[in-house]
Order: sequence, then C-alpha cells, then structure tokens
Amino acid sequence: MKLFDVYPINDITITKAKGSYVWDAAGEQYLDLYGGHAVISIGHTHPHYVQRVTDQLNKVGFYSNSIRIPLQEELAAKLGKVSGKEDYQLFLCNSGAEANENALKLASFFNGRKKIIAFTKGFHGRTSLAVAATDNPSIVAPVNQTNNVIFLPFNDEEALQACFRAQGSEISSVIIEGIQGVGGINVASVPFLQQIRHLCDEHGAVFIADSVQCGYGRTGKFFSHDFAGVNADIYTMAKGMGNGFPVAGIIIAPHIQAKHSMLGTTFGGNHLACAAALAVLEVIEQENLLNNAAEVGNYIMQQLKGISELKNVRGRGLMIGFDVPEELKDLKKNLLWKHKIFTGEAKPNVIRLLPSLALRKKDANEFIEAVKEEIAALVPTH
Repeated sequence: MKLFDVYPINDITITKAKGSYVWDAAGEQYLDLYGGHAVISIGHTHPHYVQRVTDQLNKVGFYSNSIRIPLQEELAAKLGKVSGKEDYQLFLCNSGAEANENALKLASFFNGRKKIIAFTKGFHGRTSLAVAATDNPSIVAPVNQTNNVIFLPFNDEEALQACFRAQGSEISSVIIEGIQGVGGINVASVPFLQQIRHLCDEHGAVFIADSVQCGYGRTGKFFSHDFAGVNADIYTMAKGMGNGFPVAGIIIAPHIQAKHSMLGTTFGGNHLACAAALAVLEVIEQENLLNNAAEVGNYIMQQLKGISELKNVRGRGLMIGFDVPEELKDLKKNLLWKHKIFTGEAKPNVIRLLPSLALRKKDANEFIEAVKEEIAALVPTH
C-alpha cells in the first residue's frame, strides 16, 4: 500500500529534535522556525513535557469521557488561570478543524440560527462546516458547499456593518482569526475586532475567535484577539496546545449553557492529551514564554524591517510574515537547503515564521544573518 499523495514533501527525515533545533537522518542540524506548522510551542522534546507524558502513560493512557477524568478539571483550571478567562467553560477535542466545527455548531444551537460570517483569506480547517467557512474553493468539496456562509472582506468595517444591517436576525456567528495564518499573516485590526463584539452583542450573534494558530501565547498575549481588549464568546485552540500531541479545545463564555450529548468526542480530553496540555501550560508559566515571544518576536520584526529588499514585515510576537519580491523567490528554498533553516510560507510570496515560543535571540540572529547573506547572493549589487 502506498501513501495517499496529498502533501508536497521536502526530502528530509527528522530523527531527533531538541529545543528550536532538529536533526535529519544524516545527523545534519537545522534551526526550526516553522515548529511543524506552529505546533511546537515550548520547544521540541522539552524535558518537563516528556516526563509528564511518560509518567501519565505509565499510569493510564486512555479511557473515554464516560468516567471522571480529574486531569480535565486540572487542565480547565490551569487554562483559565493562564489565559485570564477563568469564568469560561472548556470542551476538549482533538484538532483545530474539530474545535472550529464544534464552535460553529454550538453557536447555532445557542441562537437557533444558520448564517455564519467568515472573511476573505480565512482558514478554519478541513471538516464539513469549518471548510465551508474557509476561503479556498479548491479544498471545499461539493458536499461541503452551503449558502449559510457569507464571506466579507477582512478588516472592512463598512461591509460588516452593512451585512448585519441587512441580515442581523439570521446571523448565528462571526468567525475570525486574530491573525490569519494560512492567509498570509494578516492581522485583524483592533477597531475591527471591537466592531465584531459590538455587532454580535447588538444582534444576538456569537463571536468566535479562531485562535488555532494565532493563540496559545504565540503573539505575546495568550489569545491574539486580546489585543483588542474585548472578549469573544467562544475561543478555539489547537496547534501549540499539546506541543505535538493531538489536543484541541474550545472555551465557552458562561452565558452559553451545556446540555448532555449536544457535543461529544471519543478521544478528546483523554489522559495523555491532558497531561501534554498541562505540561505546555506549566512550561509557559515557569519559563515566562509569553514575554519571550513578545520580546524575541519584536526583535526579529525590527531586524527584518531594516532589510530594504523585504516588503510588508508584519505580525505579532512569534507569528511573523513578510513578502518576498520576485528576485528573491528562492529565499525560502535556499534558507532550508543552504542554511539548514526551516520556515513556512503562504502562497504566492509570503515567508511565515512560527517558531517555538522559547526561541532565543541567538537563534533569531542566526536566521537574520542567513537572510542577509542570501539576499546579497540573490540580488546583485547595482
């Protein structure tokens, strides 16, 4: 049997990982500024994380949600404390798509409505409703297509206002990434997020903050939406939540009530997933990683802004993007193959940085020097 060929693959096999570095089968070391797609939040194979997961595996790895799992309650308490959302409720699942799927469904249960507002270049996952709210027709199968999703221009306050004016009583929810990841590191403006809060309040709609990639401390605040100083009704999270262990969740404001069987999952919130997620929050707290993400991220952005050949450097904390002009189109490839540095991309010409929140300034400097060296090689001096 062959693998179903859906991933464009770099011919590299990683056999070892530590902190912000990985090693391939030949023993070659790479600096990882991609974090396996924003997943590695506290660094690869962090000793506290490895210990906590190993200890848990030696006790009990899995049982279903038909029994009490005190680790879930411990995780909810710790997540409330670190995120500053202690009066919210936690539902655990397994992936970002699943988190968004459950959030959209829960919003519809809550107000009995069907319409969803999503935004251009938004990405919310590949499951049925999450992909319908994703602005990429090539990954939306005919069976996923629905008239219930309204796509509006990102950061366009007038368009949002007009949509609510016309259809406010039908709108169930507004779903928005605080910073669009797959869409190319586009930051939701503070006034736009505040307007979403205001219009949802006015019309009885649910504000869903998709924090799957831009949340969990990556921006220097726990949720990137927090920069706007307003609370969403539901936050979705995954990626960095388990540092590589599949775990995701939604946190739900107190006015949205639960009832038995309205949501459910077999694997969500299992013993191992909770141990992994607790380890991540403990390390974030102990090592002050939100501050580190803000400081090192700001440093990288300032350095990149000083390189005139790069365009539109943007982001927050350690979620950074910049546009690469045509003459530098080989920059990402050369960083990987010549300098052994993993970075991400967004089509057509954006390089994305999504490293561990524990990235050191020393590692950042290694990247900046490599970028300067490559630009000098790719752009002949006039």
